[in-house]
Amino acid sequence: MINEITDIKEINQEKIVDQIRCLGIDMIHEANSGHPGIVLGAAPAIYALFAHHLNFDATDPNFFNRDRFVMSAGHGSALLYATLYMAGYDLSLDDLKAFRQLDSKTPGHPEVGVTPGVDCSTGPLGQGFATAVGMAIAESYLREKYKVIDHYTYVLCGDGDLMEGISYEAAAIAGNLKLNRLIVLYDSNNICLDGPTKNCFQENVAMRFVSQGWNVISVEDGNAFELISKAITQAKGVTDKPTLIEIKSTIGKYSELEGTSKVHGSPLKEEDITQIKEKMGLRDLFFQVSQQSLEEFRFMIGERCKNLKADFEDKLAKMPITDREELEFFMNPNKKVDFKNYIYDAPEDKVESPRDTSKKVLNGIVPNIPYMMGGAADTFGPNKTYIENVGDFTEENRLGKNIYYGVREHAMGAITNGLALSGFRPYCSTFLAFSDYLKPAMRMAALMNLPNIYVFTHDSISVGEDGPTHQPVEQLLGLRTLPNFDVFRPADANEVIGAYKAIFAKETSPAVITLSRNKLPILECTKANEVEKGGYIALDSMSKPDAIIISSGEELHIVMEVAKNLKTKGIDIRVVSMPNLNRFMMQEEEYKQSVLPVEVRKIAVEASSSESWNKIIFNEKYLITMDQFGASGKYKDVYEKYGFDAKTLEEKIEDLLK
Repeated sequence: MINEITDIKEINQEKIVDQIRCLGIDMIHEANSGHPGIVLGAAPAIYALFAHHLNFDATDPNFFNRDRFVMSAGHGSALLYATLYMAGYDLSLDDLKAFRQLDSKTPGHPEVGVTPGVDCSTGPLGQGFATAVGMAIAESYLREKYKVIDHYTYVLCGDGDLMEGISYEAAAIAGNLKLNRLIVLYDSNNICLDGPTKNCFQENVAMRFVSQGWNVISVEDGNAFELISKAITQAKGVTDKPTLIEIKSTIGKYSELEGTSKVHGSPLKEEDITQIKEKMGLRDLFFQVSQQSLEEFRFMIGERCKNLKADFEDKLAKMPITDREELEFFMNPNKKVDFKNYIYDAPEDKVESPRDTSKKVLNGIVPNIPYMMGGAADTFGPNKTYIENVGDFTEENRLGKNIYYGVREHAMGAITNGLALSGFRPYCSTFLAFSDYLKPAMRMAALMNLPNIYVFTHDSISVGEDGPTHQPVEQLLGLRTLPNFDVFRPADANEVIGAYKAIFAKETSPAVITLSRNKLPILECTKANEVEKGGYIALDSMSKPDAIIISSGEELHIVMEVAKNLKTKGIDIRVVSMPNLNRFMMQEEEYKQSVLPVEVRKIAVEASSSESWNKIIFNEKYLITMDQFGASGKYKDVYEKYGFDAKTLEEKIEDLLK
């Protein structure tokens, strides 16, 4: 049949669209769970993209120069899976029948690494939109640097995505940077879960995007895939702006509930499914697939993309050998960073702020690593994360490595995810107290196992004068409870270096390093090579200790002073530095017992939430922590007010040990 096709006009494209629709609603019916409204309403849009524009190889979903597609409206996963199956990805009808079932290849929302063809895990609205901006930044950098990268980044989003504040932030960044290879298909149907969008969302979306530097195209008939395809072609011709294509669709098209919120998030009744298929002229059988439609869809894609990989390989072969080897390494998923040749230049007085040590490390590493770049949320100065001599990433300079995010932490977090999904080992930075703004994106990074690095400075109540709005107390706990997430709280320069060494040694999973802004002595007892274990003995007793004090960050310095003072009183203390609590808890039991023997009393000292320490300390009186907000004042006065100065700590610990 395929060999007989000589003209695309012979193909019944409308039937393919309807086939995608029916597979999607069948999946939802089988699972008795899902969102049929977007399946029926947005199928023409996703069809137009996959059939006529999206460059990919279904047999090699990770082909590096493929176009990226982000289903930002992740609740439309059934629509995506049906399309991927029809397009020839490694999905079977049995996989579609297992939609939303345990351990299937078709989970409730798209997940990277689970379903072939999924380029980004989505679900929380707006995250996919913002992540795609990171992908577009990555593409523009690589296109300028290596010349052979030239893919597009496409997004399918809905009203909900554009209501979320993260989309405002990310769209502003994309417009400012003129990311012209970013094209967003906006499924505009005027309905959200609670009812008509007129109840909550009446802004002029087109003018909003125009004001943010975007090109905007309107398609009034969302059922006309030909018009959508023409709009995409027009968008690809724009060279100085990203494009939003607003497609006026009907949610739940052909359903008895079409145009209402009732069709958004509940499976359709069987009678409704029957009449939908009758309208389409398709057989009323679940998971019935027209072989002709399947082959025709794959034929169109195959004809358009048949030379995609060969052309790319040919371009690679013609590159200068040094550039080719560098790009080939970039395309390799191994993103370990060689830290062996880094030489730390310690200050003569052996006193340095941990954020200054971090600055030295990043400036010593990033310029030499092609796949490292990052930025700050208007905090390059205080975070010390600006990299010298590598330039700024701007519309005029696509090779710059410093990204100015502005005061947009949420978008920064998601854009960092997009960079990582595109092969970078990215980092971003802000104050620790503001890490909450990034939390949804950080959670997505942990879910996707991305090698992001978060540099959060102004750690703890020692921020001082900025007061409780800027003094993080509960943030460490929140970060430590995030699965698949490394949290380092180094005490001095030695431990900062050790933390980066441990972070760079891992290929995947995100990590955060929290840093004090205050100048601190570089302790003789801290050990860079021990940080990877999470915790270690920094100061040991002469014999069996009377107690073990566990601490991290800036408080370790105070604890060391206290331990030495108690020694003069005949109280022998072991001090354990705990720069990464979760890593320590994952060590072999023998090692943990060697550091924290069960029979010795343990006291935790940390100016953050007590809840972090419940796996180690079982009696709350041995927790000297911070379970309230701080206060504005000189940082030493703030420490004294809340009992973290050496004198008060010494008295507390002495009383506990009597």
